[in-house]
Amino acid sequence: MILRMLFAFAATILLAGCNQDPASSVAPPPVALNSDAMGVFCGMNLLEHPGPKGQIITASRIDPFWFTSVRDTVAFTLMPDQPRDIRAIYVSDMGQAKSWENPGETNWIDARKALFVIESRIQGGMGAAEAVPFGSREAADAFVAANGGRVVTFTQIPATYVLGSDVPHDQSKHDRPDVRLN
Repeated sequence: MILRMLFAFAATILLAGCNQDPASSVAPPPVALNSDAMGVFCGMNLLEHPGPKGQIITASRIDPFWFTSVRDTVAFTLMPDQPRDIRAIYVSDMGQAKSWENPGETNWIDARKALFVIESRIQGGMGAAEAVPFGSREAADAFVAANGGRVVTFTQIPATYVLGSDVPHDQSKHDRPDVRLN
């Protein structure tokens, strides 16, 4: 009888752990871009680079992982040696940005809900091909009309696009064509 009670008690505790609070599954809000934001891969201040940025919030860390480009943000999610306890992925909504040089501090969008323009002639802040995020199809289409490329979702961004080495890195910031957001 005592053994049955112990098993019942243990089962109750285990099942209670399965009933997590639904609020805990809600993604944490994005953090405003600030002067303390340093890129994970390059160790440089995000404010020193033009173009869209990214941040990844994990369960095991208080501060977000910051990225000087959206391409780096997506790459982080594909690399097997990076944390897997991702709670939220945010990228700059370039449809709400003031300019390419000033992508904004608070206009973040959930990367899984954003539309991305890839394969445009515009390079990101680190001089590589960029996945330019938008919160609306109209803004993404306007960017494509002005700068070329194609529109995809987060899961449609090819791994080779963000992890490959097919993009020339020797083109300076001054050689970059003028960026038109719309």
